[in-house]
Amino acid sequence: MKEIKTVEESMTEQVHLLMPAHINGSGRLFGGQLMEWIDIVGGITAKRHAECDITTAAIDNLQFKAGAFINDTIVLTGRITFVGNTSMEVRVDTYLEELSGMRKPINRAYLVYVAIDKDGRPVGVPKLQLETEVQKAEWDGAIKRSKLRKLRRTEGF
Repeated sequence: MKEIKTVEESMTEQVHLLMPAHINGSGRLFGGQLMEWIDIVGGITAKRHAECDITTAAIDNLQFKAGAFINDTIVLTGRITFVGNTSMEVRVDTYLEELSGMRKPINRAYLVYVAIDKDGRPVGVPKLQLETEVQKAEWDGAIKRSKLRKLRRTEGF
């Protein structure tokens, strides 16, 4: 396992064509379906970074910005934003991709994963090499989100 990795080394992209099975009773993309796809993309991103199995520890800051409908092309992208000793935060952005290739954001989510060994015990993960100002800003935001998660846990949320 590498000791340090870049954000790009674990980036993940997934594409879906919305079909009737993905749609809720009001004719829009079912939120639960999108949440499943988000967890898959986030999990693959974390697994690529950790180079081992992972488990989902938290899903938060799930913001629905716009709806999507049958026959829309949906693109999800995942990238590591922060790593601790055994945990990783992953940002998953979901876009509606128009026929022109233009992408419009419809959702953003932050998820936390923990790297685990074959017995389910936490194991260390590679450090993250921050190369851009955007990546540094995401890292700083991740620290704030982590503090909020800890506060919510102590307050019972």
